[in-house]
Amino acid sequence: MNMSFLAFSMSPLEILVRGSLMYWFLFVIFRFVLRRNAGSAGIADILFVVLLGDAAQNAMIGDGQTVADGATLIATLVCWNYLLDYLGCRYALISRLTDAPPVLMIRHGRLQRGNMRRENLTEQEIDAQLRLSDVERLDEVRAMYLESDGSFSVLKKKRSS
Repeated sequence: MNMSFLAFSMSPLEILVRGSLMYWFLFVIFRFVLRRNAGSAGIADILFVVLLGDAAQNAMIGDGQTVADGATLIATLVCWNYLLDYLGCRYALISRLTDAPPVLMIRHGRLQRGNMRRENLTEQEIDAQLRLSDVERLDEVRAMYLESDGSFSVLKKKRSS
């Protein structure tokens, strides 16, 4: 039985550099261009899953890739993902770079149209999120934020008794 599929078809250092470059290239695109279109999972999590799947697919299909190549690439991606999570939990600067800050969409019952434009959100989308939070009118809202994971948080005004 030929065991060449276990040997490297390229330098492990080249795999590490290629994997790192693609991780950071895609991370920047996801973080700064596609900021809010990720649903409830974090951008880094989605990026990690996509790259991990692609790396595993290349190693499984063949296409000039060996199991050793795929395993090295997957290990590189796992290390970057873990390192970002680890550093983000310990250093505020890293967390600010990897996580988008919350964006104010409503303040004291008034839509923040500039922020809505920057985030490509329509009034209908805001209304839908308010309905999901059991809010019927804008004047019931003290503040509404678009969170870094794409979800919304609504702070209702206190009711006077």
